[in-house]
Amino acid sequence: MYTVSSPSAGPAAGSLPRTGAQIIVDALLAHGVDTVFGYIGASVLPLFDRLYDAPIRFVVPCHEQGGCHMADAYARAGGKVGVIIATSGPGACNLVTGLATAMMDSIPLVAITGQVRTDLVGQDAFQEAPTTGITRAVTKHNSIVTDIKDLGRTIYEAFHIASTGRPGPVLIDVPADLEFQKCGGNGAIRVHLPGYKVPRNGHAKQIEEAAQAINRSERPVLLAGGGVITAGASQELRELAAKANLPVAMTLMGLGSFDQRRPESLDMPGMHGAPYANFAIQESDLLIAVGARFDDRVTGKVDTFATKAKIAHIDIDPSNISKTVRADIPIVGDARVVLAALAGCVEYRDRTQWFAQIAEWKRLYPVGYDRKAAGLKPQYVIEELYRRTDGNAVITTGVGQHQVWSGQFYKFRQPRQLITSGGLGTMGFGLPAAIGAQIARPEALVIDIDGDHSFNMTMAELSTAVQNELPVKVCILNNGYMGMVRQWQELFYRKRYAYSHLRNPDYAEFARAVGAAGLTVRSRDEVGPALEQMLRADKPCVVDFHVDATENVVPMVPAGKSLDEMEGLDVLQNAM
Repeated sequence: MYTVSSPSAGPAAGSLPRTGAQIIVDALLAHGVDTVFGYIGASVLPLFDRLYDAPIRFVVPCHEQGGCHMADAYARAGGKVGVIIATSGPGACNLVTGLATAMMDSIPLVAITGQVRTDLVGQDAFQEAPTTGITRAVTKHNSIVTDIKDLGRTIYEAFHIASTGRPGPVLIDVPADLEFQKCGGNGAIRVHLPGYKVPRNGHAKQIEEAAQAINRSERPVLLAGGGVITAGASQELRELAAKANLPVAMTLMGLGSFDQRRPESLDMPGMHGAPYANFAIQESDLLIAVGARFDDRVTGKVDTFATKAKIAHIDIDPSNISKTVRADIPIVGDARVVLAALAGCVEYRDRTQWFAQIAEWKRLYPVGYDRKAAGLKPQYVIEELYRRTDGNAVITTGVGQHQVWSGQFYKFRQPRQLITSGGLGTMGFGLPAAIGAQIARPEALVIDIDGDHSFNMTMAELSTAVQNELPVKVCILNNGYMGMVRQWQELFYRKRYAYSHLRNPDYAEFARAVGAAGLTVRSRDEVGPALEQMLRADKPCVVDFHVDATENVVPMVPAGKSLDEMEGLDVLQNAM
């Protein structure tokens, strides 16, 4: 049996009858919710009427998908549970992409959706959709509330499930008539979930075995995934790396868990990762993976992944361990607790020869590009942005070439500094994510590095930033193509660029039309002044960088190839 006390619900949760709408608002306040994203509609009107008087900031997006991404990024950037509210039918359906994005990246999110009256459920009523059935596969848990007496407890359970163990989105579907009904409270609510167990400490014997393996290892690699950041375990990761003298690679979702400026950093491995990270993993004799899923973009061909290494895998979700890559030392537990325990058991080893080999790979295969080219290279824009922000900005991205270049050329120092869609690869994530991140961290400089076609998907949310007076910045790497699709068409489809090129709007004019600042850059010498103007802007600002349309992301591990079978290494060597 597993019982957890929920936060105090306060006086309002006492014996006085409350409407369902008020019960929801009280539950949000009890969990410290100060910001909610969402879109109004008929089935949630009673709830919005109660929210009108609540001390909660409400942000209305242009589209529910954008709102869901905002709530997701709010959680990623601030470490709190994001909350999104939508009406029934199309409103709830519009959350699906956002929920799937949060699910794949293990982001704590609570979605509250309106539903038609209980007597109309199943009758194909106006704006009815089977929301729980539609969203079951893209949520950690979901349920429809059919009795008002269960409403408060269900919301408390939603916050607990969303934020514990391996986090994820939880959806609660609330019929409209429950929002009007009244129910007396019964004091503090306790969450009682007998079948829901959250591992914490890890098995002591397995931790000891992992520590001994680290102490014996000649060529270890510590691989940090997004779970390190989610668990708040970055400091423990750094302490383990320092004490045991370990090189550290980070997945895209793990960037920022370790300071990339340090010589021990291997940066990002995988399909478009740093060659020295891929070579190090393939030649390692011990791979310690923490909070990483061994996604196919990280492993390349699984059968040939790290075949020389013993693998220790630390994860709070037991279903992740040995799901894709065998784990010789499986440790189920909270990354923060397990890493701290490991650090207490390991010894410092010099490993001069191993670090010398890594340094040689870095010398031979640096991540670079043709800096002497006449045209405007997208990598140059990111490098210049990194230089002018001193690496201190919170970066959000869409998905595509620009996302990979951001991971390659903007060096991240701190956790929660990169906000991007990893697992689902959701185009259109960047701009709404910047809005959510800016609200979570109002003091931060938040910049969306976006691609043109990714930006096109949710560009209407720029008016949301304007209406909420959020000074988010957007750098569009505009190559006129769906860049990564064009790259694959060039390499694998005989340069048949089928439907990957579309005519873009004038983004600077669009930005000005909705009340933001807008700039257009077409040459290298315009980049610095434009960035400085963008950084000084006290309102949302879009800079449209017209970059080389033919530039490809390198290196690249083709599908079905091993991690060390990278194409484009000659390009990197020629760019030295």
